[in-house]
Amino acid sequence: MPTIHIVNETELRDLVHLDMTSVDVVEKGFIALASGKVQMPPIMHMEIPEFNGEMDAKSAYVPGFDCFAMKVSPGFFDNPKKGLPSLNGLMVLFSSETGVVRSVLLDNGYLTEIRTAAAGAVAAKHLAREAIEKAGVLGTGGQARYQIEALHLVRPFKSLTVWGRNKDNAKICADELGEKLNINVSVADTPDEAALHSDVLVAATPSKVPLITEEGLHPGLHITAMGSDAPYKTEIAADVTASVDRLVVDSLAQCIKQGELRTVTEAGLNYSAVELGQLCDGSEPGRQSDDEITLCDLTGTGVQDTVIATHAYDLVTKAGTGKAFES
Repeated sequence: MPTIHIVNETELRDLVHLDMTSVDVVEKGFIALASGKVQMPPIMHMEIPEFNGEMDAKSAYVPGFDCFAMKVSPGFFDNPKKGLPSLNGLMVLFSSETGVVRSVLLDNGYLTEIRTAAAGAVAAKHLAREAIEKAGVLGTGGQARYQIEALHLVRPFKSLTVWGRNKDNAKICADELGEKLNINVSVADTPDEAALHSDVLVAATPSKVPLITEEGLHPGLHITAMGSDAPYKTEIAADVTASVDRLVVDSLAQCIKQGELRTVTEAGLNYSAVELGQLCDGSEPGRQSDDEITLCDLTGTGVQDTVIATHAYDLVTKAGTGKAFES
């Protein structure tokens, strides 16, 4: 009988970390996506407005991989008021040859946090200036923190500016990241103020209205926007998205439907965009000058889930952790 490995969040946190290994794993996933050989269905998205919640299901088959993942990811954004994390969920790994379940990863959203932050690091690696001094982040939740830690891996910086709708939460977030990364921190009054004080700005909010306008732009700025992953979300003003010098997306098909390109197309604005995987495989250039203003929109792809889940499963089997059951 087939054996299924059940792995809990604690075990996964002990094995899978936000480090350059995870960044490299996710970058290889983008390279695979750029090859055109990956099968990645559209995201299944469901809103639960009564409780400020949503649920996404993502998957992708990558030729050459022994397994493919199905990830179910609920996001309930009032959960912090209840002492619960905003993200939850699990990943299931299936054999690519037989479809038999290999593993159930009860990560409670942890692997999603890691692969999303790693994607931000990949974007910065190709689009941020080689040397930066200042970073900024919009948002104060778990992903905002992970994104800044991931950015620091590939582009170390000396100071950080945090903006959040709740200024007390922004102060707490800034202080915690300042201590963890040994950097200077400050809190901005507005999103554009955070952008003006940043060489790299990360937007990690569930905002339904644009936060960044032309007032926050300046030569050399790179923006990674990863909060718009549903048809009703947006973090960047449409005219900003359309006018930056270099516009990159994780998936054109997804970003047109539920990323920052949705508002651009709705406004009838012209734009030119390439996919992040094309930068990773060298078929398209990344940043070409220190003065360029660049933007990368990340909606989160199923290929990221398959590669991080496979990476986690490899570590689990080598460590002999988790619980094995015969199905």
